[in-house]
Amino acid sequence: MNPPKSNKDFRLSRRELLMATAGAALVPSITQAKEYPMTPKAFVYTEVAISIPFDQAPWPTINEEIKKQPGFLNKTWLHGHGTSSVGGFYAFDSRENARNFVTGYFPTEPRAFGVAHNTRVFDAEIVKEASEELGAVHYGASPAKAPGAFVYTELQLSQPFETFDWHARNKKLKQVPGLQSKIWLSGVSTNTLGGFDAFDTLDLALDYAINQFPEVAKSLGAAFYTRVFDATTTAEASRQMQSPFYR
Repeated sequence: MNPPKSNKDFRLSRRELLMATAGAALVPSITQAKEYPMTPKAFVYTEVAISIPFDQAPWPTINEEIKKQPGFLNKTWLHGHGTSSVGGFYAFDSRENARNFVTGYFPTEPRAFGVAHNTRVFDAEIVKEASEELGAVHYGASPAKAPGAFVYTELQLSQPFETFDWHARNKKLKQVPGLQSKIWLSGVSTNTLGGFDAFDTLDLALDYAINQFPEVAKSLGAAFYTRVFDATTTAEASRQMQSPFYR
């Protein structure tokens, strides 16, 4: 994959972007980005290997503990479709605080249930421009409506994000039915490529994860990891954690 000539060559203003993509599937969800006082420096993805109805999870107690963690900005709760796993997508004010969270506090949560878990830390600064172009709410864009589902993707591929032609990929993503917004993910220390995407409905999220994304991974010759989460069951818990998807 050839890197773009330069970011400057492809940079559009938000107004130009809206005009250029009028009629595309993503356009109704992209709004004018505003100066956002809580711009993240790192993202954290977690998933606990447990199957439980979300209303039986002790999320009110967990919320209060997470709010105390250094550098915590916001959290979007995740509830696995078909698995009922429990997890989260977090924003932090620094990589250091994100790493401390996944190595210090977070392991105590699944330990209390006696189960294993997954955690990932991502660089939120290097993906800012690429994510803003796709209406990422974590950088100040206002969501057009609450999401129906989330899709998490990660490729078993190590590629520095600055060498990845995200401009070309974004152009295709704007045509994906039901895609409201996307946060690009670049793994800290690993340079894995991935995304955290909000969709209008669960059915459209499943179509992307099951039918479309595997073809992307195939074109790159990479194994991949995908998860689909029902955003409707976790809305209230996420609102209480200042999730920008529900502003």
